[in-house]
Parts: sequence; structure tokens; C-alpha cells
Amino acid sequence: MIPRYSRKEMAQIWEPMNKFKIWLDIEIYAAQAMEKYKIIPKGVAAKVRKKSKINIKRIDDIEKKTKHDVIAFLTSIAETVGSEAKYLHQGMTSSDVLDTCFNLQLKQSGKILIEDIDRLLKTLKIKSKKYKNTITIGRSHGIHAEPITFGLKIATYYAEFKRNKKRLEQAIDEISTCSISGAVGTFAHLGPNVEKFVAKKLKLKPELISTQIIPRDRHAYFFNVLALIASSAERLATEVRHLQRTEVLEAEEFFSSGQKGSSAMPHKRNPVLSENITGLARMVRSYSIPSMENIVLWHERDISHSSVERNIGPDATVTLDFLLTRLNNVIANLIVHPKNMENNLNKFKGLIFSQGVMLKLTQKGVKRENAYKVVQKNAMKTWDQNEDFYENLKRDLLIKENLSPKELKQLFDMNYHKRYINYILRRVLK
Repeated sequence: MIPRYSRKEMAQIWEPMNKFKIWLDIEIYAAQAMEKYKIIPKGVAAKVRKKSKINIKRIDDIEKKTKHDVIAFLTSIAETVGSEAKYLHQGMTSSDVLDTCFNLQLKQSGKILIEDIDRLLKTLKIKSKKYKNTITIGRSHGIHAEPITFGLKIATYYAEFKRNKKRLEQAIDEISTCSISGAVGTFAHLGPNVEKFVAKKLKLKPELISTQIIPRDRHAYFFNVLALIASSAERLATEVRHLQRTEVLEAEEFFSSGQKGSSAMPHKRNPVLSENITGLARMVRSYSIPSMENIVLWHERDISHSSVERNIGPDATVTLDFLLTRLNNVIANLIVHPKNMENNLNKFKGLIFSQGVMLKLTQKGVKRENAYKVVQKNAMKTWDQNEDFYENLKRDLLIKENLSPKELKQLFDMNYHKRYINYILRRVLK
């Protein structure tokens, strides 16, 4: 986690104190269950809860000697709890604590990410409705294609993030499991009821079958969903970057009073937030690969996954939270230039209506190949000689033979391309 790209709400989930509090909860809930099923004496859990103190420095000092984090934690707790501590961790293995805790941290992180997406969805919906009739040019291959509206453009991102929310909800459900099953997952020394009890207390589901660890395909799914969300965020950020180019300037990031764009060129207003989102998205995507490699472990368990998850768990969630928050700010404060959109739309003197002309000719009985040829011929004149497309078509013999002046003029009506905007938005924004 880099402080520059971290929000406190998410970062604190991965702080040592939260981790050790979860560890302590797991041990106490397990003790409560063992009391219930007469594995250990009554009253142990209550005494541990009352007497235990989490001392991070002491845990770290013990770990330097033991070279084992869970043993260091249990030893530290025992120093404040006393004799009752001997009943903790009965029949359990370290991974019961580590994996259950990690999954709970991912679930906690996922909840914040859902809130991030909800805020972004709200912003996208507002912008889509606001600009639903604002005509702009649609581009394919970066080249002018046909008219759309800016609201429709925004709505595509709304739909994508709705899908992302659903995926993340599924991923959170996938990761919300608990394993308290012992050294190789057989429940040999504590029984399945302990796991059921702990899972219920933590609002998790018992893992159906584990070895010593929770299967890592669950985690790979979670991190790959985060990667998908990051890619969607980058797609929107990249759109803003393109629209802010000087030659386009249809939309741009808000530029605050006192902000500086360049150390050398005072005139610069750069899309730095969107560029930052692009870079952070690349990082989140990169974490999906090691998460998949973590699926393949030796036999019932090795620890090759552990060092990976200590990195990607906090880094992926904290980074995605930050970039989604930043993206929402960019879109909420986006400066839109409808006049520039109009100017760009008209830049190539009507070429964007070529498809309508071609289709109308075919409806009049002209072979499609011939219709395409005559429309393209006049379009190329517009490209090469900067002539008006409509005027070129008016003079063309084949056009005059098949289309009246009125029919040709109607094919250049911008409103034609807005006919189904409301229908699409109702379908998307419902």
C-alpha cells in the first residue's frame, strides 16, 4: 500500500490491529463452540475476551524468535490471559486462522468497493440523463463514424459498471467462507460443529471441503473480478483522455484554481487524474496473474501463496478503491463542451450521413455494390478536396435519378439518429 494512493477506510482493513482483532475473534468464537460441545471447560472464552490484550510490538518481538506469526500471536495473548490460554487453538491449525481472516478481510474490502461502484453508478446516471440529447460524433478506429449523444456514450459505462457490481457481489459471496477443520481438513480433533459456529459468528459460510487451506480458486476469481473492474475504469479514463486532446476538446477534467499543468508550459491543462487511473488500473490487473498461480499448491498445503497474498490482498483492494473514488470525482466534475462537439461533428461536411444515403439507394432498387460505389466516390471527393458531401451528392447523376432533392435532404437530418435514445436509456438506466 502506498499512502499516496490509499484511502483510510480501506487501508485500515489491512492494518495489523484489524488482522489481530479478527484472529482473536476466531480463537474466541472457536473456544465458545468448544465449550458448547464440551471439548474445553466452561468460561474460557469469556476470560480470554476479558483479559486479552493485543500488543503488536510484543507479537513482532516473539515472531523474530519463533519465525511463526500465529504462534507469536498466541504466545502474546497467553502472556496477558494466563492459564486459560492453553485451551485456545485446540485441534486447529494456523491456516484455519489465517485463511478465515484473509477471507473476512476480502469481504470487508469488497463491501467498500461495492459502495464505490454505487457512487460511480449514481454519477454516471446523472450525467447520462443530463446529456442524453447532446449530439456528438461516434468514432470507430478513432475516425468519425455516425452521430450519437454524449448521454448515450456515458450510458455504455453505466451498463458496464452495473455488470461489474453484479460480478463483485458474486465474487464476495465466493470468498465469504470459513475453514476451522484442522491440520488436513478432517476435523479429527474438534468436529465440524466448531466450524459452523465460528462461520455463523463471522457471517461466513463453512468451506465445503478444505485440505489445510481454503481452495485458492475462490481467491483467483475475486482478484480477476477486481481486474475486470479496473479495466472498465481504465476504459472510461481513456475516453476522457482522448476527449481532452487539444484537437478534440469535447470534454475535460476540472481544473481547479491554483492548479498547475506543467512546470515548463503555463498554458497546459493535462488529464492527469485520468492518466493516474490508467496507471493504477494496470497495477490492479497485474495482481490477477499471481492469484491464479496460487491455485497450484503442493498436496494439502504449502506456503508459496502466502507471500503473494500478503502483497496483493491489500494492494489490489486499496488501489481499486482509490482509483474508483478518483474516477467518480473526474466524472462528477467533468467539463463538457457541446459547442466543440457540434464543431467536430460538422468538420467533415456531412460525411457522417453516408450510410443513410447508401441504404436509401438500395431501397430504391440500386444494387448495394453500386450504391456503395457512388456514395464512396462522392465521400472521397469530400475527404480529398474538402468539398461539401451533400452538394457533391446533389450533382451526381445516379443520385439524381433515384432520389428527389427532398428525399436527399431528409437523409441529412441529425434527429434521425436520436430516434431511439430515450428507448435505449430507459432500457439501460432502469
